[in-house]
Amino acid sequence: MATLARMRKTYPTDLSDEEWAYIAPHLPAPSAPGRPRLHSLREVLDAIFYIVRGGCAWRLLPNDFPPWKTIHHYFRRWRMDGSWERMHAALRAAFAGAHEARPRAERLRWWIPSR
Repeated sequence: MATLARMRKTYPTDLSDEEWAYIAPHLPAPSAPGRPRLHSLREVLDAIFYIVRGGCAWRLLPNDFPPWKTIHHYFRRWRMDGSWERMHAALRAAFAGAHEARPRAERLRWWIPSR
């Protein structure tokens, strides 16, 4: 059975399977038992990245994502409880060593203008 995440169209801001596999363990666990989630956390993150990268308003989120109020709720809760900071710190720590291991010319390539 196809999930909502696979039925909707893909956007350039969507997480790849590799990115999702890395970030999923750093997401906060549910705090208490309760209703099961209607939307996957991957879908929530894809919607948040769409808004952040696209610079659009919450209410302009395309209809093939979960409702904008749901996305805003997760974003706000994660921001207030420090989850975003913990996720960023884990990503920085994981990729700092990989970044330093590359040759200097390759590390600086991102800002050198193309000719």
